[in-house]
Amino acid sequence: MGEITFDDFMAVDIRVGQITRAEPFPEARKPAYKLWVDMGPELGVKKSSAQITVHYDVDTLVGRKVMAVVNFPPRQIGPVMSEVLVLGVPDPDGEVVLLKPDLDVPIGGRLF
Repeated sequence: MGEITFDDFMAVDIRVGQITRAEPFPEARKPAYKLWVDMGPELGVKKSSAQITVHYDVDTLVGRKVMAVVNFPPRQIGPVMSEVLVLGVPDPDGEVVLLKPDLDVPIGGRLF
C-alpha cells in the first residue's frame, strides 16, 4: 500500500458511535448482525451490517462504543442499507474484533 498525505487521511471521517440496537442478520451471505449506531447529535442513528458473530452476541452489543467511518456512501447489503462502516481488526484467526476508545468519550467525536 502506498503512502498517503495527511489531507487524504483527514478526508476519512471516523467517529465514535454507540450501538443502540443489534439483531441477527440471517439473510446475509456470511454470519452477521444488523446494527443501529448512534453517531451523536450531528449525525443521529445510522444502520450497519457487521460480520462479528464469533466474538459478540446481540445481547452484549447494545451500549458498546465503536469506531465507524461515516462518510462512505450508503451500501446495499442484502435487505439492509448500510450507512456507516463499523471498524475492527482481525484476531489471530482472522475474526473481527471491534475498535473502541479505551476511555469514556462522547459519541460523535471525530478521530484525529
